[in-house]
Amino acid sequence: MAGKLEATEWIWKDGEFVKWEDATVHILSLAVQFGVSQFEGIRCYNTPEGPCIFRLDAHIQRLMNSCKIYRMEPDHSFEAISEASRAVVEKNNLKNCYIRPMVYRGYGAAGLNPQNSPIETTIPTWPWAAYLGEGALEEGVDVGVSSWNRPAPNTFPSTAKTGGHYTNSVLVKMEAQANGYAEGVVLGPEGRLSEGGGQNIFLVDRGTLVTPQLDGTLLPGITRDAVFTLGAELGLTVKQQPVARENLYTAQELFFCGTASEITPIRSVDRISVGDGSVGPITRKIQKRFMDIVTGQVEDTHGWLTPTGS
Repeated sequence: MAGKLEATEWIWKDGEFVKWEDATVHILSLAVQFGVSQFEGIRCYNTPEGPCIFRLDAHIQRLMNSCKIYRMEPDHSFEAISEASRAVVEKNNLKNCYIRPMVYRGYGAAGLNPQNSPIETTIPTWPWAAYLGEGALEEGVDVGVSSWNRPAPNTFPSTAKTGGHYTNSVLVKMEAQANGYAEGVVLGPEGRLSEGGGQNIFLVDRGTLVTPQLDGTLLPGITRDAVFTLGAELGLTVKQQPVARENLYTAQELFFCGTASEITPIRSVDRISVGDGSVGPITRKIQKRFMDIVTGQVEDTHGWLTPTGS
């Protein structure tokens, strides 16, 4: 499993670089008290052309959308945050890494009205290997359906990637690992499939790619969107529709997708093998195509990669 993150030297904070250990917030910031923070997770891959960030514009646009939903206007523009995301990778001399832009409410307000708390922006970056553990991408992972559900629509805005929302995912992750699984699969309030604990999920059903529709319980993932494109390129039908729990057990293939998880095969659910328990051919094709693009092994015809260098 992903362990303790590896500290780097510099973090971008509101227009300047500060040392890793100096990038702090007050204990009474609203981000600490109530989870009032918007964030993104973005991977940067080493390619033959140098380090390149995967779908930087899409990630920063989602960050700005999350801020808008929570009535937060960053002091920095879309362009400034995008450029800072590139610069922090260069400043730390990294090749393969994870970038975490964050916009959050700092110290000021004592209650739930956030208006007296300043809006701060930071961008750390650090090296990060496979999120779900060594061998996960090659061999797949074992998962379990969580006893925790996703909140109902109009409880939290599920399209916002907000720190406080992830307390649900923390419960899912802890339960999964306590039960011997790499990750949990989460149902919505009506008992239908929503997503993984921290990633989206796809089924392969008789050659068709199926994923839960955006129903107000799951995040519209950027890698999820990329899988739609890759599936179409491979001549597959891709459907968004309601998915019953039992469909997890009868699917021929399953995989997670997300910035951290990339394309991770699922080999069992609740100790029931997916297919024959090995990585399926469609999952492997999508994974290979994805990794070939992001690592620069094939031409990036979609404009998904942004070089960090000027």
